[in-house]
Amino acid sequence: MTERKLRLVGVWALVVLALLVPFLFGPYRVGQFTLVLAYAVAVLGLNLLVGYNGQISLGHGAFFALGAYTAALLIEKGGLPYLLTLPIAGVVAFAAGFLFGVPALRLRGLYLALVTLGLAIALPQLIKRFDGLTEGTQGLTVEQPTAPSWLPLADDQFLYLLTLLVAAVMFVAAWSLMRSQAGRAIKAVRDGEIPASTLGVNLASTKTRVFALSAGYAGVAGALYVFAIGFVAPEAFTVTVSLAFLAAIVVGGLATIVGAVFGALFIQFVPEYASDVNDALTGVIYGGVLILFMYLLPDGAVGLLRRIGRLVARRPAAPEEAERRPAVAPPGPGVPAGKA
Repeated sequence: MTERKLRLVGVWALVVLALLVPFLFGPYRVGQFTLVLAYAVAVLGLNLLVGYNGQISLGHGAFFALGAYTAALLIEKGGLPYLLTLPIAGVVAFAAGFLFGVPALRLRGLYLALVTLGLAIALPQLIKRFDGLTEGTQGLTVEQPTAPSWLPLADDQFLYLLTLLVAAVMFVAAWSLMRSQAGRAIKAVRDGEIPASTLGVNLASTKTRVFALSAGYAGVAGALYVFAIGFVAPEAFTVTVSLAFLAAIVVGGLATIVGAVFGALFIQFVPEYASDVNDALTGVIYGGVLILFMYLLPDGAVGLLRRIGRLVARRPAAPEEAERRPAVAPPGPGVPAGKA
């Protein structure tokens, strides 16, 4: 099989497995996988910015929180249907990312990372200040989506499949973008700004739009998080969330689409299993696993799968094929056998 066929088989296997999840596990585990899908959307958005465009952000937890609070307020205090809050949360986060991305054009590298880190630190404090709207430190309880009566699904199964549908749309959109002319311009900026500008790429416009799009993905993910949890509070959106998203894109694989899924699985389940080993050393075990993972798999989970795919696609001939194949080519006409 070629690498392309192996990649298609792997993607379809992942899709089938994702569809079977709500019917293979109990409500608690299904809820965890629902969170994985929400995190995967946010991680994918950050990967568009960091992996494909080359900008570093440590503040995507702030856009994640912005989308979560937007959806929560629209549902509880605005009375809007929960499905309608998804695009609104994405647009609000997109607009915030665009406004933040314009002044950030003057910054790059560690300077941009520090500015976005400041955003991640400041937003939870701002949420606490507007306690008349956000309920401050007490948090805001949100009614979760329930399965329609005409569907033979439990509420947790319905919520998972709904999140899976939204995540699939976001993943397909990102995949299509990266294969388009705009996607090639985004990657050209990452590979070299001077060559990209020479080829006619508008650096300022490209960077700003990618930053805004990445923030929009985080906003949609925040709304999905609210659907899954049913509660929002400032303590849920600390700097740790932004750092976890950054770790997830490295674990899954920089500049990959499907890597966001593996990264989201890592940040959701590794801390849980680490707490099962020793609750007092959860952070130590989690950090150690992350260091070990980066040492053994610097290209991430997708990089490992690609190497396996190359080995399978270029596998040596089977023993019976090797026996049938002549070891030395037969001499041509007029050529002595010793010199063939």
